[in-house]
Amino acid sequence: MNTAPSQESTPSAEHWRSYGPLGLHPILTHAMEAFNEHGYHGTSVRDIAGRVGVTVPALYYHYENKQALLATLLETSVKDVLDRCRAAAGEAGDDPLERFCGMVESIVLSMAHRRQLAFLDTEIRSLEPANRARYVALRDYLEHMLLDTVEAGRAQGVFTTPIPADAVRSVLVMCQGVANWFRDDGPLTAEEVAERHVLLSLGTVGHPGVVTGDSPLPFPQRSSAARASRSRGSAPRTSG
Repeated sequence: MNTAPSQESTPSAEHWRSYGPLGLHPILTHAMEAFNEHGYHGTSVRDIAGRVGVTVPALYYHYENKQALLATLLETSVKDVLDRCRAAAGEAGDDPLERFCGMVESIVLSMAHRRQLAFLDTEIRSLEPANRARYVALRDYLEHMLLDTVEAGRAQGVFTTPIPADAVRSVLVMCQGVANWFRDDGPLTAEEVAERHVLLSLGTVGHPGVVTGDSPLPFPQRSSAARASRSRGSAPRTSG
């Protein structure tokens, strides 16, 4: 089974930081909201149909059952993260430090801007075996992308962690956790959170420059600019 995201669906590199409306089918949007509010097992198909304003048979015309709704939402989420992550890596080129920074930034931005969708990862336990296997394979693909980059960095002396696989898993858990606590009206923008997580992730994989400050880091320093913009009364930030 090929779980890699298709080349055709990959956003161009200049757009991987941009987020517009989710563009989900209304049934998926309401299912996502219901699952987030009440959990998968606490939500019925009738509940979702009522939110959408359709009959249960009409809902079944579009999606086979409640499990199909959850599986579609989870796969939509992880495929979007994968495509953006690959676009970020492609923009960075072959340098493992730049690739790593870009991929971590893209993951954190996804967790912040698509937090309602990303939060559904907690419902992986509710997936049936075949759907779970397909979803886990997609998540594993993302993990291997990061691990390959860290291994390349270790070979060049850019990263020094003696346990790269464990370091990458730690990075992913930390980044994915952003969906649990990030808020649009919080003290940090999504970009500032991403910047901080890049620094934390570089420390996790043992990039010497993070500790010593001897080398510049290849990602935008947005914190000061973002705070200045807010102090000038810029419009509130929004996300999907």
